[in-house]
Amino acid sequence: MVKKKLLITLAVFFLAVLAVLLILFLGRDAAPAGKNNAVSQSSLVSQAKDLAARGKLPEAKGVWQKLIMDFSNSAEVMKWQKELENINIKLLFSPRITAGSLLYEIKPGDTLSKIARAHNTTSELIKKCNGLATDTIVPGKKIKVWTAPFSILVDKSQNTLLLKANEEIIKTYIVSTGKNNSTPAGNFKIASKLINPTWFKAGAVVPAESPENILGTRWLGFDLPGYGIHGTTQPQDLGRQVTQGCVRMSNPEVEELYLIVPPGTEVTIVD
Repeated sequence: MVKKKLLITLAVFFLAVLAVLLILFLGRDAAPAGKNNAVSQSSLVSQAKDLAARGKLPEAKGVWQKLIMDFSNSAEVMKWQKELENINIKLLFSPRITAGSLLYEIKPGDTLSKIARAHNTTSELIKKCNGLATDTIVPGKKIKVWTAPFSILVDKSQNTLLLKANEEIIKTYIVSTGKNNSTPAGNFKIASKLINPTWFKAGAVVPAESPENILGTRWLGFDLPGYGIHGTTQPQDLGRQVTQGCVRMSNPEVEELYLIVPPGTEVTIVD
């Protein structure tokens, strides 16, 4: 009987020791996990910045995408998204062939506008990404041509405009939309593009050079007459619902968008 009690006591003792060791082991593993998580996040940020500084933009883009995916709850996500979008624009405007583009050999009889129409892009974008100063092109020369379709999503509740290509967000712009919900929701297309547009307002024609012309330096008109995306003489109002129904952007950003998107680009506006 005494021997049995002794065995039970020893068994309880060993179980208690085992439980304590298990608690200590799990506690030890839990602490470094958070530390390693932070270290890996920090190291990835450093890696992305280093790759970008060395001109390895596709590789840097991949690291920023990994950060956004793996640490989606981080307070730094919006900052990483901005870094990613900056790389997107740099790649788009560079001669580097990436997903969504191809290397095109210029043929006799080609013009920039002809090549742009054939690939549903803009001659301005072809010139930009190939560093062309003029419209003159030489047969036999190989150039980068963007081929992936662009689309635009305007969110009135956030006053943002998303430029997308094959559903990937290329860049986010802060815009102004219509007061009293006057910007129409729905699906539209870019039907017209104008540089330094004249403003035909009720009872007056306001030329482009007039300080009273609120349209800014570019106009991207919808297939809904009277509505479109344009620049502004009032950049301080961006991010607010203040327009008469159009979508306003800063002049430098609407000039960038004008260069990128061709006529026919789909525009979706949501509440």
